[in-house]
Amino acid sequence: MRLSNIAMYTGQPPLVAATDALWAYIRDRLRKAGVAGIPETLEKGITHDEAWVRSGLLLAQTCGFPYVKRLRGKVQLVATPVYDLPGCDGSSMRSFIIVRRDSRAEALADLRGLTAAINDPGSNSGTNLFRAAIAPLAENGRFFSRVVETGGHLMSIDAVSSGKADVAAIDCITFGNTKRFDPDRVADIRILAETIRGPGLPFITGLETSAEELTLLRQILADITSEPTLADVRDTLSLRRIEVLGDADYEPLAELERQAIALGYPVIA
Repeated sequence: MRLSNIAMYTGQPPLVAATDALWAYIRDRLRKAGVAGIPETLEKGITHDEAWVRSGLLLAQTCGFPYVKRLRGKVQLVATPVYDLPGCDGSSMRSFIIVRRDSRAEALADLRGLTAAINDPGSNSGTNLFRAAIAPLAENGRFFSRVVETGGHLMSIDAVSSGKADVAAIDCITFGNTKRFDPDRVADIRILAETIRGPGLPFITGLETSAEELTLLRQILADITSEPTLADVRDTLSLRRIEVLGDADYEPLAELERQAIALGYPVIA
């Protein structure tokens, strides 16, 4: 049985249901085309990073920074979804650097010596773009007094809201979805700054996926944007279209890390 895990943005129940419906359409199209071993449902029993390197991977969604750091040569890029949410710009996205609504910070420099929350050290939106914004302000490799790892963007929002952290970088898609479907969660949060933009989260497939299957996957994903029966799904996911990006399109994310290292700020600290 092949593996599919595209539930990257499922922080709220409407997103879970819409993602399941999206997979059902993809599944049925693949089966109709004669592709064998298509799973009935998305695999939700493993973590995203486990799915990325699992044998038999048919379709998953990854983050751009893990792609350039770990997955190049191990997976194939399929396509990148375009979301219609504040902070998204075509196939590119950015992160919002958030603080509590009552924070005295008015600029990034005002965050010096405070506590930062990151979702994961390997995250593009929560760490790589965040580091790029802070690196020019760091001194001797440090800027914050403490950095806490939360395990997820929603937990980072909660850490800031509750006062366990003073600042975090949240990808614009998660932030937009939270404002739509769980507004109380961000009621005490405000956006202090925006990071630069970078290519969004691509769908990937395993190296064993044939060229014919790759073409089929891209066609199915492209058809999603005009399929009448998926109108509500698209609206719930804020999914507008699909773009095919190449490896070179993701290289700027690796360059951001190199620039931060050159400035003496290899890790958020």
